[in-house]
Amino acid sequence: MTGGPLDGLPAAVLWDMDGTLVDTEPYWIAAEHELVAAHGGQWSEELAHRLVGNALEVSAQMIIDQTGIPLSVAEVIDALLQRVIEQVRDAIPWRPGARELLEELVGLGVPNVLVTMSWRNLADTVVGALPAGSFAHQVTGDEVTHGKPHPEPYLRAARLVGAEPADCVALEDSPTGVRSATAAGVPTIAVPHIVPVPPTPGSVQLSTLAGLKAAELRWVAGGAAAPGTGPVMAAR
Repeated sequence: MTGGPLDGLPAAVLWDMDGTLVDTEPYWIAAEHELVAAHGGQWSEELAHRLVGNALEVSAQMIIDQTGIPLSVAEVIDALLQRVIEQVRDAIPWRPGARELLEELVGLGVPNVLVTMSWRNLADTVVGALPAGSFAHQVTGDEVTHGKPHPEPYLRAARLVGAEPADCVALEDSPTGVRSATAAGVPTIAVPHIVPVPPTPGSVQLSTLAGLKAAELRWVAGGAAAPGTGPVMAAR
């Protein structure tokens, strides 16, 4: 393994997908509105924002509970995934700075793991649009026993690359995801997007990944910006 704490690079970078790597949260929200409306229910932006970062089973059950639509959890998940995948196939909206940072990490030999509560079919669609080898592994919501905010997804990601959680860096955008990563003991950089992220021990916040360099990740995640870095820490 090329990257590691001895040379200042993370042992691995563990990426959330929706809202962090790609700006797909609006796709999910649109799919929720369409699904609920198709069954005569009502949905709101406030309710949609409460689903951000959750395991899909949790989100699907909440949709059913809040709207009373006559579908099972599995049927809601399947409908939402199909609609989001359709939108992703039309256009993948990458988050600012995400592809550039990912490309630099790959070039330096730092393993990247996708840690998403979306299911494998959507994750494969996104990863398939990137150069081969961009992600060493994927941890998806349909392949874990406990989804975010439980630490299992991030603990599994670290194990997959043979790294200690404390030697990795997680990139997240939601309160649920940040709680999952920090509970696993992974230093976390939060880049809030659709919903605010409250200050969480073990994490720092940036306004964007744009301009962030691989060599700065451990500095920033450790709570101290590297000298001369571009992004400004928005909150601690």
